Order: sequence, then structure tokens, then C-alpha cells
Amino acid sequence: MAESAGGPEGSGPVPPARPLDAIDQDILRMLQADGRASVRSVADRVHVSRANAYARINRLVEDGVIRGFGARVDHERAGHGTSAYITLKIVQNTWRTVREQLRQLPGASHIALVGGDFDVLLLVHTPDNRSLRELVLTRLQAIPEVLSTRTLLVFEEEDLEPQG
Repeated sequence: MAESAGGPEGSGPVPPARPLDAIDQDILRMLQADGRASVRSVADRVHVSRANAYARINRLVEDGVIRGFGARVDHERAGHGTSAYITLKIVQNTWRTVREQLRQLPGASHIALVGGDFDVLLLVHTPDNRSLRELVLTRLQAIPEVLSTRTLLVFEEEDLEPQG
């Protein structure tokens, strides 16, 4: 996962967010749908000059609105056919420590601190159930701050396309 323009948490200030106008919103939708879109195609689509589109995209990156550019991956076709959401209960006030350890896990693709019956929601993609079992029983449960886990196996998933 790409870091914000200000770097990882604690490494530098992130500038305050500037208001986004309709053109900025259109640019965001377009880049979410196709992160490889050329500046020229963005400019044509939102009806601004290439220089204006380039400046707006740079500002969105500098402001941390755009955190990076990447590919949407079909995990099954990429050899990671098992996906699971794992809920974790953690020791109070250990979120930052736990988050750093979760970032190192192979196949971890989304980490969220949440409110409710558990503290953390983790999405992982692994090659198979054996790898998932190893990740949960050996890696996750070995983190001292993790009090308990619950694994929710994903039977089918779909990334939603940005709505335009």
C-alpha cells in the first residue's frame, strides 16, 4: 500500500486537505477507474488544459488525496485463491504496535482499527487454506498484544468499480 505524500505516520506533516471541486472529483473518479490514464486523456475528459490537469493531479498527490497508483488484482488468478477477513481483539492502547506487525504479514492487504465487538479487521490473501492456517495460528496468535482472533473465510469477492 502506498503511503501518503507526507510519508508514513509520524514521519512528517501531511498538508491540510484543500477543498475539491467538481473537476478534482472527476479526475479522481477517472484515475480510480484507470490509474494508467494519460494526462492528456484526463484533460480531454474533464475539459481543462493538459497543464491544468497535470497541476491538479500533482496537487492531489501532494495533498495526500491520491496515495498512489496501482493495479486491481484478481487474487485467485495471481495464486492467492484463499481470502479471509480476520478479526482481532488486542490489548488496549497497542494499535500502533500491532499495526506495524500486521503490515509485515504476507498476504495482508487491508488493516482497519474498528469499533464494536473486536478491535482490528484484517483482510488477507493466501495461496491456500494451509497457508491461511499457518498465518493465523503461527504468525497472528504469536503477537503478544493479540488477545484473540476469529477467521471469516471469503467464498467469493468482487472489487467494486468507482461510480462515475
